[in-house]
Amino acid sequence: MGVTDFGHMQEISRHVRELLGIEEPVFSRSIALPYRDNMGLFLEQKSRSGQKADALTFSQFVQEAGLEPYMLPCTQQLGA
Repeated sequence: MGVTDFGHMQEISRHVRELLGIEEPVFSRSIALPYRDNMGLFLEQKSRSGQKADALTFSQFVQEAGLEPYMLPCTQQLGA
């Protein structure tokens, strides 16, 4: 993409998170709080490289992590 400005990278990341419907990771988050959303946790695992990360599916991740499966709320209506 050729993006080198850090501010632009942050803006692109914010827009991608909005499109995917995931929350921004807070690195000072207390461990006493409940887990983040499943998709955010899954994408964190997929960000690593290697065969294991490449082969990981969302449903497999949810099952192996013992998370509660859920449906994402639909933010757009198709055909509208």
